[in-house]
Amino acid sequence: MPTMRSVSGKGRYHSRWITLLAVLSLGAGASALTVDTPEVALRFDESRGHLVCLLDKHAGHDHIAADAPGSLWVLELPEQAGGGLRPEHAQQFECRQEENDPLRLRLSWSRFGREAMPALSVTVRVRFDPVAQASRFSIRVQGLNGAVPQRVCFPRLGAVAPQEAEVLAVPSWMGEKTTQARQLLCPASGPVQRREFSYPGILSLQCLAFYRENGPGLYLATDDIQARSKSFAAFGNGQGGMGLEVCHFPGADAATVYEPGYEVLIGLFQGDWMTVAARYRTWALQQPWARESRLKQGRTPDWVPRTGFWVWNRGTSDDVLPPAAAMQDYLDVPVGIFWHWWHGCAYDVNFPEYLPPREGADAFREAVRQARRRGLNPLVYMNQRLWGMTARSWVSQEAQRYAVKKADGTVQPEVYNTFTRSPMASMCMGTEFWRRTYANLAETVYDDLGVGGIYMDQACSSLVCYDPNHGHPPGGGAYWMEGFRALESDIRRRCRGIALAGEGCGEAWLPHLDLMLSLQVSLERYAAPGQWEPIPFFPAVYHGYAVLYGNYASLTRPPYDPLWPQEAAPEHPLQLLDEKFRYQFRLEQARTFVWGQQPCLANFRPEHLVERRTDLAYIRQLIRLRQAALPYLLHGTFLRPPRMKIPDLEIDMSRLSIYAGQQGTVQEYRRRVPQYAVGAWRAADGNIAVAVANIADMDQQIRFVLSRVEHGLPNEGQIYKWLAEGRTPVGRFENGEAIVTDTLVAAGAVIYEAVPAGHE
Repeated sequence: MPTMRSVSGKGRYHSRWITLLAVLSLGAGASALTVDTPEVALRFDESRGHLVCLLDKHAGHDHIAADAPGSLWVLELPEQAGGGLRPEHAQQFECRQEENDPLRLRLSWSRFGREAMPALSVTVRVRFDPVAQASRFSIRVQGLNGAVPQRVCFPRLGAVAPQEAEVLAVPSWMGEKTTQARQLLCPASGPVQRREFSYPGILSLQCLAFYRENGPGLYLATDDIQARSKSFAAFGNGQGGMGLEVCHFPGADAATVYEPGYEVLIGLFQGDWMTVAARYRTWALQQPWARESRLKQGRTPDWVPRTGFWVWNRGTSDDVLPPAAAMQDYLDVPVGIFWHWWHGCAYDVNFPEYLPPREGADAFREAVRQARRRGLNPLVYMNQRLWGMTARSWVSQEAQRYAVKKADGTVQPEVYNTFTRSPMASMCMGTEFWRRTYANLAETVYDDLGVGGIYMDQACSSLVCYDPNHGHPPGGGAYWMEGFRALESDIRRRCRGIALAGEGCGEAWLPHLDLMLSLQVSLERYAAPGQWEPIPFFPAVYHGYAVLYGNYASLTRPPYDPLWPQEAAPEHPLQLLDEKFRYQFRLEQARTFVWGQQPCLANFRPEHLVERRTDLAYIRQLIRLRQAALPYLLHGTFLRPPRMKIPDLEIDMSRLSIYAGQQGTVQEYRRRVPQYAVGAWRAADGNIAVAVANIADMDQQIRFVLSRVEHGLPNEGQIYKWLAEGRTPVGRFENGEAIVTDTLVAAGAVIYEAVPAGHE
């Protein structure tokens, strides 16, 4: 028979050594408060249901700190319903095994003493999934009596046990990691901090990982295939520690009962973020967004995957098209044009008043026609959710009615322009009005002006809207992605053959976007120095399922939109940066290359071909190699790069915008970075490639091993070496192991290819 425990009031908290001893000695008579497997043991406090032990048995490491395990869940209820609710507020707690299965627990809390919700109860189910190698958590809140929670934080790990060499890895768009999570969240002075990553949106995958480098780690993930509103968070807990949690945003349809509709996984592992990416990929590639990927389905316009380079310029056609043509002649590959400031309104001020183009429709149309005749394909900027609150159309079209509303019914202004301080409002993707407005603009820009596609800025992001008149349940839900799906479908119905791009990257957008702008390769140029490091988390899961492009690299100071206030204009816009930043520029381009993105350069002028001959030559060799290796660098599967001893190099870094002219000097700092970047890939035919790009002005002696176990290397075959000049055989491998020893020339790049016997 299943056992049950029921308590009222505060129970006795067990000391740490008793808890661990109990977990380690579990057997046939295990407590109903424990889930025990050969790999992991979970134990819940018997008086309140706090998770007090999350033991990795192989490593002998408990991931829950001893001093303050914290509440397993938090309900953020409206103030009129009494505000926040936690397990300790319940007067009754019960726990039992389900279905006589020791790997399944049911925990329930009731009798909260809330007069407005006398029948309120919270039920949590926990089960271990041996296939996913993780514990699955689900929650059900009933008896709400109309008091819809603003959010439900669950599961909540209130205090994660500290380890040495800790890493927090988050798929924040492409991906970032930090070794300073505790310092950032629990600073020595000042209040504790919180980092929250919204999904679908800034969080491109529904997971995060916290681990000791190549040691014990844990990850949180959800298995939501409808992309409902949620967020993942890391936070300081006010007691010198840090916690992790998933936050769910109920919609107004959860007035009586709320269940997220998906489970949260807590998994343990030994390794790093790539270990987690590999696990996540096993699940992710079976989901609808992967199966319906436009690239995999062959629905991406042909010119998009053929593009070898992007020129990211701003202004009228004279500022944009001739430089792109000069770059195409220099590189001898198809060049795409990433075009900002073509529109009639000032940037970040009066969106969506894009039409007519600032140089006039006739001149713009003819310039685009001539460019496309030369094989240049313009992708023009149109933000897909912002409306300027100072624009005339904001009033004339009553746009405020269709803007995203906060829980109090007001609009949250967003200010991006540092010169005008003009407020912008996010429009609700759930409204037919906004979708029709944007689709009408897209149709004119594509069919009448003749561009190749539209860059839908802020596309890979979503918001929660509480307006009851927008045709969706106020609060959270899946309506944002459903609305984007409807918008994209309408645009493609009107605009046959259009290419659509979005900012950042996100799995939920794979069936809807042809390109995803991924800028973390240039993280040091736009983010606070030294706190986060870019990682290819998203490509490690989905490379080959979308075309990733771009970086933030530039050889100049930023330009200035002539439609902004002239008194704020810099004295020397587009002035060349000091050549001491060359290594930062190479690092950005090297990461772009080895992480499998289409490369890019912002603010390019034809005279740079002479003035920055060395920098452009570095780009050209990378592009020639990339074009020869598209089965890997465009369509391939990400592999763990081979282990290599890579020396560091201290370089000068510049931190500045590439598109908003600024007063004052460039912010500078120095940072140590690897002297060369490495990426590894498997092509569809099973061949394996390792891409290496040297950023230093010195030769590098390199050595690495590819193996059957780690990389899926075939038993025997041929090793080839690709340089910009071509491909040559350099040796054979056998017994499922390939050892490569070579000299990587200064500022050079190479691809090593392992081809099975019989396929040479």
